[in-house]
Amino acid sequence: MAKLPEGTLNHLQKKILFTLGFLALYRIGVHIPIPGVDTAALADFFKGQGANLFGMFNMFSGGALQRFSVCALGVMPYISASIIAQLLTVVVPHLEQLSKEGDAGRKKITQYTRYGAVVLAIVQGVMIANTLEGSAFGGRSMVLNPGFGWKAITVISLAAGTAFIMWLGEQITERGVGNGMSLVIFAGIVATIPSVITNTYKQYSSAELDAARVLLILGVCLAVTAGVVFIEQGARQVPIQYAKRQVGRKVYGGQSSHLPVRVNSAGVIPPIFASSLLQFPVTIQGLWPESAVGSFFGLLFNPGGWFYNLVYVLMIVFFAFFYTSITFKADDIAENLKKHGGFIPGIRPGARTAEFLDRVVSRLTLTGGIYLAGLCVLPAILTSQFNVQFYFGGTSLLIVVGVALETFRQIDAHRQSLRYDAFLKGTAIRSRTGGTR
Repeated sequence: MAKLPEGTLNHLQKKILFTLGFLALYRIGVHIPIPGVDTAALADFFKGQGANLFGMFNMFSGGALQRFSVCALGVMPYISASIIAQLLTVVVPHLEQLSKEGDAGRKKITQYTRYGAVVLAIVQGVMIANTLEGSAFGGRSMVLNPGFGWKAITVISLAAGTAFIMWLGEQITERGVGNGMSLVIFAGIVATIPSVITNTYKQYSSAELDAARVLLILGVCLAVTAGVVFIEQGARQVPIQYAKRQVGRKVYGGQSSHLPVRVNSAGVIPPIFASSLLQFPVTIQGLWPESAVGSFFGLLFNPGGWFYNLVYVLMIVFFAFFYTSITFKADDIAENLKKHGGFIPGIRPGARTAEFLDRVVSRLTLTGGIYLAGLCVLPAILTSQFNVQFYFGGTSLLIVVGVALETFRQIDAHRQSLRYDAFLKGTAIRSRTGGTR
């Protein structure tokens, strides 16, 4: 095994430390509150919101929404803007052309996405400011000094926090390890685990939960975690055979390989996208809280209700197919196989291969979408059956496990790349020193 040259492992360590440092910077931002809010009243309000939509968004923000910090909106505005941008690339010719122009086009679309995220953050900031200004809990007003000045400071602070999180995520993606935005969500969810354990213990101490239910919940958590790891690593190995070809006296090809097609090719994107889009009914309700429209959306999209869960499931399955269609191009794979003399045994190269791959991916994506949907509605079942007053469930568990697995894959790939580079450098040095013998 080739040893890593001096300094190369330090490069990987620096990338990991850079990632951890920026995640710590994000957690510091979570604890910087926006002035003018009674945080004690807000914390009391969120104690009973663990199983509803606000509790889920508070979990995604790592508790920033409960503290009403500058990072209260988290990455949700950016995710919503990304969804809109990806959908528009399908229907808007200009954006579709940009998506085909390589890095330059993608950078332009990313720039549009940033602008859209800031606009959404401003809209959601206005919604939150209006909601808090007109709310009271336990006889106390949540806003200490209501008025236009407080609203302006709140909206500007929330928009600036969103821009700050976007910058952090992009820096981690470019200079650290893993996907920056996914790791930000990961850090937020992991940060809420101690409070979840504390709440469960309090429920057990107050006899709201007996020992049997606590053990059952723990068993379900472990079983679901094992299932997520098993399915996330599951893939169908499509056999690939390369035809033999002779160039001069040498024979190339004749090798066999496999094309792995994952059961859940979309990863954690579908539940994140679906959760992000479910913010819009809350936004509408917050903009017009006293109107019939706001009351209608609040009643219709009540978390835990059958309509909410139905929409959530359908959106997850839709985004599973949508995102897989973007990342897995069956036509391109079939064309590349044909160019390099590869084929699937029993399948004609070209269009037939593309049809076969598309059929395989569609079946696996349907299975993966159903698995994601079932996993993500698990909190509603546990809440109704066991009266668990926190947002426990599949969405958070899937994100934590999925992001951790993907990050470890990238770290391992980086280590293998360093070892490969070290091997090549060692071979080059030996050839220069001993090649004249």
